[in-house]
Amino acid sequence: MRVRDLPLPDEVVAHYEASDITELYPPQEAAVDAGVTRGENAVVAIPTASGKTFIAELAMLTAGGPALYIVPLRALAREKYETFSELPGVSVGISTGDLDSTEELGAYDVVVATSEKVDSAIRNGASWVDDLACVVVDEVHLLGSKGRGPTLEVTMATLGRRAPDVQIVALSATVANPDEIADWLDATLVQSRWRPIDLRTGVYADGSVAFDDGSTLAVPVDASEGENGATAATVELVRGAVDDGGQCLAFVRSRREAEALADRLADEAIGEAATIAADVRSAGGTDTGRRLADCVEASVAFHHAGLRSEHRAIVENAFRARELKCICATPTLAAGVNVPARRVVVRDQQRYTGSGMEWLPVLEVHQMCGRAGRPHLDPYGEAVLVTGDDAGRAELQSRYVGAAPEAVESQLAEREALRTHVLAVVASGFAESREGVLDVLDATFYAHGTDESLAGLVDDVVADLVDWEMLTAETGLSATDLGGVVSRQYVAPRTGARIVEGLRTMATMEPDDVTGLTALEVVCDTPDMHGTYLGNRERAAMYQYARTHADELTTAMGETETFERWLESVKTARILLEWADGDSTEELVERYRIGPGDLESRIERAEWLLGAADTVADVLGADGSAFRAVRERL
Repeated sequence: MRVRDLPLPDEVVAHYEASDITELYPPQEAAVDAGVTRGENAVVAIPTASGKTFIAELAMLTAGGPALYIVPLRALAREKYETFSELPGVSVGISTGDLDSTEELGAYDVVVATSEKVDSAIRNGASWVDDLACVVVDEVHLLGSKGRGPTLEVTMATLGRRAPDVQIVALSATVANPDEIADWLDATLVQSRWRPIDLRTGVYADGSVAFDDGSTLAVPVDASEGENGATAATVELVRGAVDDGGQCLAFVRSRREAEALADRLADEAIGEAATIAADVRSAGGTDTGRRLADCVEASVAFHHAGLRSEHRAIVENAFRARELKCICATPTLAAGVNVPARRVVVRDQQRYTGSGMEWLPVLEVHQMCGRAGRPHLDPYGEAVLVTGDDAGRAELQSRYVGAAPEAVESQLAEREALRTHVLAVVASGFAESREGVLDVLDATFYAHGTDESLAGLVDDVVADLVDWEMLTAETGLSATDLGGVVSRQYVAPRTGARIVEGLRTMATMEPDDVTGLTALEVVCDTPDMHGTYLGNRERAAMYQYARTHADELTTAMGETETFERWLESVKTARILLEWADGDSTEELVERYRIGPGDLESRIERAEWLLGAADTVADVLGADGSAFRAVRERL
């Protein structure tokens, strides 16, 4: 099937043909046959690089009305925004942050947004949601994610209520049960293993890689003194791909390991990228940024959440432009950001989770391996898992190479998530009774896939919300003013309850004791603030800091149920206060052993939470000036 045979405007056809897109890939043709250009729902489960974005564009361009593209990550949102903005005659909007408004998005033909921003728009009654003709959900397998899954699931269910005739196209590269998702969405399943570039996956052990197609690759490893075999093999695998004219992604378990491997590869002098290194240096002067720039000089980069967002973007864009030879990354890079490479090396298949080392999910490893093979650039793609011996080889072949990814299972029954979405359902006017809530939730993936009722759990979370004065249950269910504000501000109910508790404690404190630290301790001691690691060496100093400033804190040390978590929140509050007082990123990164990206994300979240706390104070008739003052200083 040719592009010019599709029901697209002439200027769009010309745009595709100018990009050498003239013939459809087999999965794309199957999607057209399934009706994506006729407004039909579809679940598209095809490998990475097989043309999912083009299928999404076909659906959005032929929908006859505004379209929404939902992504899990901000980096992916920016990438898709730039891609869709190249389409002729199409206006594109983007919404990803906690602070940006969604009201103006109705003016665009296509809106790219995270699921959280769409959920927020629905809660706040954004009128443009009602006019949507097409919704594309990227990485739909994240329905099974404990963090993002419930929000994505409820958002998809409520979108169907706000816009009953909307077309839904769900995309995924790795999902074990796409038929169940398709059944839930009343959609046609388009499933294929076809790739434009062949991918072979293998396991390295004892000097060679055994691939799943029966071929082998000798890897001469000379482990230098002090270097373990896995790292030595990874270095050789990267160097081999680069020497052959390709690029490489190397995945490791932690930030420290990513930086160490990048340093090691930089010593190999596999390339040169002085211009990109200069861009990195100009984007920030922390020690992390300088180390990154030093690696980039040799055409190697590391990539993890501790990097500033600008540094991550420079690395991703330079790699896509083939100006970097290798990225050493934590698994987060594999979650949807388009950075394909000739070879992918997964050095570590386990990571520390707080209670010990655990195997990575099959789905996550498949996501990494799927990055192998650059369309129009590579004759093939290779993914290699690294282990030490034949026993390890057999383990990895069984566990990952020959295994299907885990089935997607709903996480909606998790109490914290359910509490959030029950409040939103009532506060948004979707339900006015227990039965109404259950009716809304009956449209979720959870309800579709199980015979177990959510009724008992709903009763429990309603009781929590009544106790926190966010719902009333005297005659049916309704949100209080407090509950409405908590939902519209997009904070978790438990965050709202902690803010209320903090405000009430602040009202009993001496006026001079209510400071910026007070306000920051309240918002940092909530589930919506990212935690900050508290090392053993700094625990005593942070304990002393909390004792010294006890009069400014709303929680007494002896009264907290989770002392370690609270002490971490005091550390976060202290860092943010010192930032507000003028300390530089470089000083804080060095003093508190956090990444520049960690500081960046906590500042942004603090702004959002301080604004929410001020709004909660207003609805309670309390004094929110401490929240306003420190937010302005941030």
